[in-house]
Formats: sequence, structure tokens, C-alpha cells
Amino acid sequence: MKVLVTGSAGFIGSHLTLKLLARGNDVVGLDNINDYYDQNVKYGRLQRSGIINSLEEGKSIPYGILLKSTIYPNYQFVKMNLEDKEAMIKLFQSEKFDTVCNLAAQAGVRYSLTNPQAYIDSNIIGFMNILECCRHYGVKNLCYASSSSVYGLNEELPFSTDHNVDHPISLYAASKKSNELMAHTYSHLFGIATTGLRFFTVYGPWGRPDMALFLFTKAALEGKAIDVFNNGEMYRDFTYIDDIVEGVVRVIDHPAQRDASWNGKDGRVSTSSAPYKIYNIGNNNPVKLMDFITAIEKKLGKKIQKNFLPLQAGDVPATYADVSDLVEDLGYKPATPIQEGIDKFVDWYLEFFKVSSPK
Repeated sequence: MKVLVTGSAGFIGSHLTLKLLARGNDVVGLDNINDYYDQNVKYGRLQRSGIINSLEEGKSIPYGILLKSTIYPNYQFVKMNLEDKEAMIKLFQSEKFDTVCNLAAQAGVRYSLTNPQAYIDSNIIGFMNILECCRHYGVKNLCYASSSSVYGLNEELPFSTDHNVDHPISLYAASKKSNELMAHTYSHLFGIATTGLRFFTVYGPWGRPDMALFLFTKAALEGKAIDVFNNGEMYRDFTYIDDIVEGVVRVIDHPAQRDASWNGKDGRVSTSSAPYKIYNIGNNNPVKLMDFITAIEKKLGKKIQKNFLPLQAGDVPATYADVSDLVEDLGYKPATPIQEGIDKFVDWYLEFFKVSSPK
């Protein structure tokens, strides 16, 4: 099976790529390596997979040229924008993918408040190009990143894939809900199996520098205060990266199927008469933000200064994933304990940034 992983220099994409390579898949990774966050982290991920030999070399990666890994003979990488239609067409024509896993996107809820155009370009136009290329170049299985943010104003917990998600509260969330609608259309019209994955607050080694765990750890080590929104009364279904990747791999191996019992009157939201499916991938165990911070403090052996602030626009006070479909269909449920996951992240952070442990 030949797999295209978009966003392969990203957090989830880089881990998924290594998992697929380890089990023998042929993989092409794609990423535009934008500067939304520290590019050195992205270069470090590419170095880990043998695409570049040093962080400095990452600055000169050519656009649109397939590079071969020096570590994995079954891995190639290309720097490319999803919204570059002509380049995407050429890639799909030449590589003939069996499966596409689209993890590339403009991420971040808060960033979408000030830079909305980036979300239209990558998450809407870029995703449209993915769908069109799958349609015209024989791809039968597409899985793609959605987000727990689509639940928006829904207050019914735990969040179920059969809940209404018509009230997003950020453009980022709206773009992800749009992806689900676009995917269903292509499943219905062209028979492409599409599976949307609503990820819940992913964390772990090689994580994103704009996420809470990274920001909190960095501030703690520098002796700075952290911003704690909603006065700490936040709950998040933090999900460890290895659990996320295992869920994605199982989806890749089990393309969406038509629901023969589905009808337009009372059919489930998460399935369809088309080969279409939506899954939550979350830990199914929400953690209070203050307990999350305490776990970081425990690992670092020091207290973190805190600035308590009100809830930010676009944020929700709680997330909690119902993963019953994931368990029933794929026999899988994320289960990494929060302290274990935080410990592994901090160990990686200290090594990557060459920081001495405060203990």
C-alpha cells in the first residue's frame, strides 16, 4: 500500500509517517513547512525521518522536488502547498497513491481570529484539491483530520459523533466541519471512502510549540508565568500522540463502508448510505487544566507561576470524547495515563532543546 501523508513535518503527521514506514508501507510525505510555529521543530522531525541531515539543511529544502530518505528506503518527502493545484495534480499523477491521510491544515483556534485567510487557503481550497485528486487519480481511501473543536456550542458531554455540530465558534472549527461536509459529498457522488477523525487535544514528544503543554513547560523552565484561561476551570480530553497514531492506522486499514441500514429520515450523523464515517479519537477521560499543570510541576519538580484569565474567544470550557464507535468498529480505545504522557514529553523537550532538568 502506498500512502500519501500530508502534514508529515507536523506533529501527528511525523509520528504517523514513522509508524507506517516501520510496518513496511511506501510513504510520500508532504508539508509546506510554514512558519506558524518554530520551524526548527519541523526540521527536527524531518531529520528524524532521514529527509535532512541537520536543522540548518532544512532551510534550503527545494519546493516541489521529491527527496529520498537516507534512513527509510520506502520514504520520500516533498515540500508543497495543498492549495497549489497544478503541483498536486502532478504529484498524484506520478505517484499513484492507494491511500491518502490528510493531516495538513492551518491549525490553531486563536490564530484563526486574526488570520482567517490562512484557514480558507489551506483547509478549504487545499482540501478541495485533495478531494479532486483522489477522485481523478484512483484513490479509494481518504482519511483526514477533523477536530474536537467542531462541537462548538454543544454542551452535552461526552461529545458524540452523532451530536449536532452546526454551531462552531471559530473559523478553524468551521473549516473542519466544512471538510466533513465536502468529504461526504465526494463519498456520495464518486464512491471514495472517506473517514474524518476528530482529534482531542493531542500531546506528547515532538508536540506543537503553540499548545499548552509546550508553552507551560517552556515557561516553567524559564521561570516565567503561564496564562491559565477560564481561571483554570477548563477540562480537556488530553490524548497521547501514540494513541492518536494507533487510531489513525486502524482507520487506514479499515476504510469507511456504506451503512446499509442508513436512511435520510433517522440515519445516524456519523455514517451514511455513502462510504463515509466520522470517529472521535480521544482519551475518553477529561482532565482538569489545573491537574494537567500539576502533573507538569511534578515532573519538573518545581511550581509554575500562573496568571488566571477569563475564557478566550473561540475556546470551549470542556471537551470529552465518546469513543464507543472506535471501540465497536476498530476494537481500540486510547489509554495512556496523563502523567506518563507528560513525563515522556518533558524528557523529549529537555533533550531536543538541550535544557538541563531543574531537578
